[in-house]
This record gives sequence, structure tokens and C-alpha cells, in this order.
Amino acid sequence: MKKLALVIAIPIVAIIAVVLALVLLVNPNQFKPLIVEQAKQQTGLDLVIEGDIDWQFFPSVGFTLGKTELKNPQGFSQPNLFKVEQVGIDVSVTPLFSQQLEIGNVTLDGAEFYIETRKDGVKNLDALAQSQSKANQEPVATDNAETPEAAAGEASPWTISLAGVSITNALLDIQDNKAGTHTKLYDVSLTLTEFALDAWSQADFAMKGETNQQKFTAQGTAELKLASGFADYALRNISFDASYSDATNQIDSASIELATFVFDQPNALKYAVKGKAAELALDLKGGAQLTVDKAISKVTMKQLILDANFEGSSLPQSPMKVDMASDLAFDLNKSHLSFVLEKLTANALQFDGKLDVTLADIPKIVFNLHSPNIDVDEFLGLNSEGDKQANQGDESQSSKKAPDATTEQEPDLSALKGLDLTGAIAIDKFKVNNAKLQNVNAKFSVNRGLVKLTSFSSNLYDGSIKATATLDARKTPATYSAKKYIKGVKVQPLLIDVVQNDKLEGTGNIDVDVTGRSLAPTAMKKNLAGTIKINFADGAVNGINVAQLIRENYAKFKGEKLEAKDSVKKTDFSAMTATLTLKNGVVTTNNLHAQSPLLRVRGEGSANYINETADFTISTSIVGSLEGQGGKDINELKDITIPVNISGQWADPKFKLVFDDVLKQKAEKEINRGLEKLDEKLGDKIKDEKTKEAVNSLIKGLFN
Repeated sequence: MKKLALVIAIPIVAIIAVVLALVLLVNPNQFKPLIVEQAKQQTGLDLVIEGDIDWQFFPSVGFTLGKTELKNPQGFSQPNLFKVEQVGIDVSVTPLFSQQLEIGNVTLDGAEFYIETRKDGVKNLDALAQSQSKANQEPVATDNAETPEAAAGEASPWTISLAGVSITNALLDIQDNKAGTHTKLYDVSLTLTEFALDAWSQADFAMKGETNQQKFTAQGTAELKLASGFADYALRNISFDASYSDATNQIDSASIELATFVFDQPNALKYAVKGKAAELALDLKGGAQLTVDKAISKVTMKQLILDANFEGSSLPQSPMKVDMASDLAFDLNKSHLSFVLEKLTANALQFDGKLDVTLADIPKIVFNLHSPNIDVDEFLGLNSEGDKQANQGDESQSSKKAPDATTEQEPDLSALKGLDLTGAIAIDKFKVNNAKLQNVNAKFSVNRGLVKLTSFSSNLYDGSIKATATLDARKTPATYSAKKYIKGVKVQPLLIDVVQNDKLEGTGNIDVDVTGRSLAPTAMKKNLAGTIKINFADGAVNGINVAQLIRENYAKFKGEKLEAKDSVKKTDFSAMTATLTLKNGVVTTNNLHAQSPLLRVRGEGSANYINETADFTISTSIVGSLEGQGGKDINELKDITIPVNISGQWADPKFKLVFDDVLKQKAEKEINRGLEKLDEKLGDKIKDEKTKEAVNSLIKGLFN
């Protein structure tokens, strides 16, 4: 037992002897002038250490500093750039006896950092940069010159080295008075355990923060290996998780995981985000193969995958399933991003293509997209009969109420002024408003508010369409122009699909050339101006049988009873042409022409496309047999022009035959026939032409 007690007592006595030696022979306050002087030389700022420096012997040998402050330069709101309530320093004992201070781990508890930018743009950190620059410009000391280090060494010949730092309960306050922002990070902690060169060490950090009305948290862990000489480093088992909230957004979790991080090698990356952005609930995850070069100038993500679900009333479809597979590359030296989209699906929509972005004050964006099929109606949920009836009901209700132009506002197009974009889109099949298009190709650009549709082409209903357009959003209200050329389109199936109207048949050619100002609905209609030229062939107007209308009205005029017979309400034509002029909300024409074996039609009039009313007069001449239109022939009306007036609302037009002109023409026709016979009888008896003309005028005057 005595031997055991002696074995235990010897190390205890040795420890006590070391402690007594430290306390009696080494005064830690010797280090204060050295620390203050070194801080002044390295930062140019004043370091204040309040109280004495005390030894600590648990849990490790070292010493503690009391309240320590690094003062701010003059002219800033906070007195300190850095402040800490307590600093704990672990030291190696044996080197102390050789005046070598080898610091193991420095613990900063309650550290506070204040970074401030004044309204004139000057930062308190500028003092550190200026001091470092001045130190680099000082001449190298000669052997005979006395250096600051030597001068300091006379007072304190100690040397100092530092191995690592542990931070707990820290605060980082960033005030930018020039930008009007204030960011505060608090409860900041950083722990680096078992730190050694060429060996793996684990680092953990956590923080909370707020900036203006935004709040966020972040925490993470990683393993770090730092090579000797600090020439290289590697990371592994990286995990980062954050949360964010403001007045409208709540991101519960945003995480990133990296199994490894090594330069110039692919590293497996995983990410996930879950929360709510505005009224949109989102849950997304994915991964990629991340590669970063040693110069940190090029970053690539191969096999970038996104698997996301979105829910919310603002979506055209909810929930919405989004999947993406792509490759991404970013060149930091050229500020250039290249994005190759292998596949992007949003429910039934699918895209592929490429995107290039060059970062600048206004980023330059170039993209090329392709889709095999886009059904806008299905995407917006407009394919069901219930939706169609609801929309038709809404339209009928809206048509009864005139739009209130005073409550309409111009759309905000200011975002277009910050765009420099050039794009091309190709769609194999495209459906919008139930109109079916194929082989759609469009190229357009947005250059700081000037939008140009440089080309648009598509096949539709056995025909084709080409168009160009310009929108100038650099001024308010915006102005625009458009040209459109439609060739060989089957009109009836197009009208049936789009407006559920089969009134017109035929093959149509339409040229549109219009300009306008304002995008508010009513103002847009009022300011629309230009021409529309139509040329239809081999068609028909459904809903009206002109021949039957003539027969019925003529029979009523003569007091005859028309034989009851069902007739098709349809008027055929071999050609129809017209030039429509748009101005101040009214479309007018004076050269509407239509031809058929039976009829020759010309028309003129106007339609108000704000109130959706019309007042057209169609003048019809019978040149063939009415029997070809399914009724009895009326030869006495042949070669007589019959006006038909079309008026009222577009949805319910009224047709009226103007018979006053018909009777006058018929009377003149009968007079001419009588005069011809009279000429035959009196021709031999009245030789003088003037006498003949006088007789003819007298007879015609009897009927006028």
C-alpha cells in the first residue's frame, strides 16, 4: 500500500510543481503589450484588454482574457469592430520555459462582430485593408536597422503561434446604410475538433439570422483535411440545412449533402427543399455530379436531377409534378452559364433544349426550346364540358355589361426593360383555345423593353400561317405592330374549334397588318388600326339562304302564297374578297365581293368591335336560276340587285331585305322592255332620234 501511495503521489506532486512553476515563474500579463502591439501593427486599430490575463488549469492548461475590444475607426455608429466577453487559450506547457507560446485552441465566447458601411460607401473594414497594404509597402529591414518586431522583442522576447479557434454564442451585425439593409447573425457557433494537418477533422457550425423582415437559420457539419503548408484541402460528409421565413414565405427545410468534395473530380450532390413560397406549397429534391476545378473558375453539374411537387390555387393545375434532367456548366472567369435541358416535364407538358446566360448588369440570355406536344387548354383545365359551359356563361354575362375603361390599367411591363433575351421555340403539336396547330416555329427577342417576334410559322387546318410582331414597352402605354399571313386554311373547322361557330365555309387567305397603342383591353380596341384583307374560295355562308329569303319576300310583296318547303339555310359562293379597315374601335369595308353561279354579291358597312354590333348592307344580284338553290325560279328578278341589311348584335344578327330598291329596279326593267318593243313598232314611223328620246323620257317620267 505504501508503494501504491508513492506511485500515485509522485505524478500529483509533479503536477503541483508544474502549476507552481507556471504561477511563480511565468506572468501571463507579460503577453498583453505584445498582443496589443501586434494587433495595432496588423489592423491599424486599437485593441483593449480589460483586466488581467489569468491562468486556467481545467479542463486544460491555458489562460483566459477578460473583456476584449477591437475599436472601430472614427465616424461609425458602433464603438467596436469586434468585442468578446471572454477568450480562453490552451497552451503547450513545456515550450513556455523557452519563451515560446504555442497556442492550441482559442475559444471565443460571446464574440460580437460589427461590420458597417456608411452612406458615403466607406466601410469600417477598409481600415484593415489599408493597414495591410501599408505593411506590404514598408521597406525590408536591414541587418543594422531596428525592426518593430525587434523593438517589441526587447520588451517581450516571446514568440507566438496559433493552431485553431472555437467560437460560441457569437454575433455578426452587418449594417449597410448606403443600401439601406441590416443583417444580423446571432447564436453563431463554430467548433473544429481534433484539428491537425494531413488528418481529417470535423467542423460543426450553427447560426440564426434576420435581415429586415426576413428570418433564417442554418446549421451544418463537415470533415476537413488540410495539407501541410496549406497547399491543398479536401472535404467529405458535408451536410447543410437551413430554414427561412418572411411575411409571405416559409421554407421549413433546405438541405444540401455532399459525400465528398475534391477538386477536379465529380462529387455526388444531393439537395432538398420543403416549405411554402407565397401560396405555393413545394416539395422538391434532386441530385447532381458536382465538379469544381482547383482554380475555382469552372463549376459543372452533370446529371442534374429535379423531382418536385407543387400545390396551390395559383397554379393552372394543382398538384403539379415537375421532373427535370439536365447538365449545367458555369465559367466564373467569363461569367457564362450553359444549361442543357435533356428533359423537363410539368404534368403533361414536356420540353427539351438549351440555355446560355452571360452575366452582366443586364444578363444576356439565349435559349432554344422544343416540345413534342403542348395542350394549353388541358394544362389550364379548359377541356371539360363543365369548364366550357362556365366560360360561355361568363362570356354571355360579360357581353351584357359594357367594359368600364376607367377601371382598366396598363399591365406592368417594367421587367422587360431588364431583359436581354433571344429565343427560339419549336412545338410539334400545339393546341390553344381549342385551335390545333402543327410544326410551330417561333423566334423572338427582348432587348431592354423592345420585344420582337422576328418570325412565326405554323401549319393549321390544311393551311399555314406566318407572322411578325413588335412590342415597344420602353414607353407607357406600350405600342405594337403585327403582320400575319394566313394561306389556304379551312375556315369552318377552325371556327368550330375556336368559337363553336360554323357560319362560314371555304378555304381562306387572310393578310393582317395592324398597329396599336395600349394593352388595357378597351383602350387596345380603340387604338387598334390597320387593314385585314380576306380572300375565301369555294365556300358558303351558313345560317342564311339568300335565294329563299328573296323568294319569301317577293312572294309576300306579290300577295302570293309560297309553297311550304324545308330549305337549307346556306348560300354557296365560289369566291369572297374584302378589305377591312380598323380604326377607333370600328371596322369598315366598301369592297366586299362574293360570287357564285347564282348570285353576285357586293357589300359595305361597319362593325363596332367594342360594342360587338354591326350594320352591313349586302347587295345581291341574281344572275342564274334560283332553282339551283332548292326553290322555284323567279326570272322576273334576274339581273336585279337586291340589298340585304344585316344589323344588331354579333351574337344575334337581324337580316332585312330592302325591297324599295328592288321595286324601283323592277319597274325600270319593265319600262326598258316596253321601250324596246315601242322602238320596234315606231322605229319605221319615227325617223328622228331626238323625237325617240323625248318619247322615252316621257314614258319613264310617268313611273318616277
